[in-house]
Amino acid sequence: MEFLNTLRNAFVTFRIQDIIDILIVAYLFYKLLFIFKNTSGIQILWGIVLIMIVSQISGWLELHLLNYIFSGALQIGIIAIVIVFQPELRSMLERIGRKGFHIQTYLGKQDKSGTADLIQAAGLISEACAHMSREKTGALIVIQQHSQLGDIVNTGTVLNADVSASLLENIFFHNSPLHDGAVVISGRKIIAAGCVLPLSKNDMLSKELGTRHRAGIGITEQTDAISVIVSEETGSISVAEGGMLKRHLNAETLTRILEKALTPNNIEIKNKKFSLDMLRKGDRKDA
Repeated sequence: MEFLNTLRNAFVTFRIQDIIDILIVAYLFYKLLFIFKNTSGIQILWGIVLIMIVSQISGWLELHLLNYIFSGALQIGIIAIVIVFQPELRSMLERIGRKGFHIQTYLGKQDKSGTADLIQAAGLISEACAHMSREKTGALIVIQQHSQLGDIVNTGTVLNADVSASLLENIFFHNSPLHDGAVVISGRKIIAAGCVLPLSKNDMLSKELGTRHRAGIGITEQTDAISVIVSEETGSISVAEGGMLKRHLNAETLTRILEKALTPNNIEIKNKKFSLDMLRKGDRKDA
């Protein structure tokens, strides 16, 4: 009865601010479930919810010992959640940070210099992957976006070299000492090679995917990086982004994906370049 009276009083004093409050909490809870989806953390999350329900029910039924045990477990639950959900919480905070970076981008703080060189780099990466696909040479290339990959770079050998199709092919040549690791590319530079990536924790992935594919997917689950994987067994080219894998891509499709990744504004710039070329030819009407 006390609970029902509290519920009735809550409805009597209901305000518009309360509706906004409930909607915000519901949205945050939905995003939390979305982050933990297809991970081992979802089972732990449901376990915590079950403990909360049992604790509340035991209090209503006056089961004092049971209520004492579960209430005590919930009091130290915050520390346990931070420890257990450390990877998921890190991923969530990185996403929040990337939102702030996007706001700065929209305010005009993005450096748009060197776009032509970035488009050329995308073409060179695609060229190398197409050749390695024909030769069935395994490769794993990670393209850095907004998330910094310093901890990944530290696991490999720093190169800091310009992107080159021949250099990429030499790195992943089966006799090369760096061919088993991943290459990290940022802009027009190959930052490091032979890097170790975290494996995906998604249990729903196909069993036919090997360690190279799972590592390529794993880095995109924790960061906003894009990874390109060339299968050593089949020569198939795949791209992982946001934990999702696109398989069996041709060179043209790969080039478009890489251009979009390296130069978010490349479509607008290429259209401007096309118009300038038309003007140079004197065909002002078509331009």
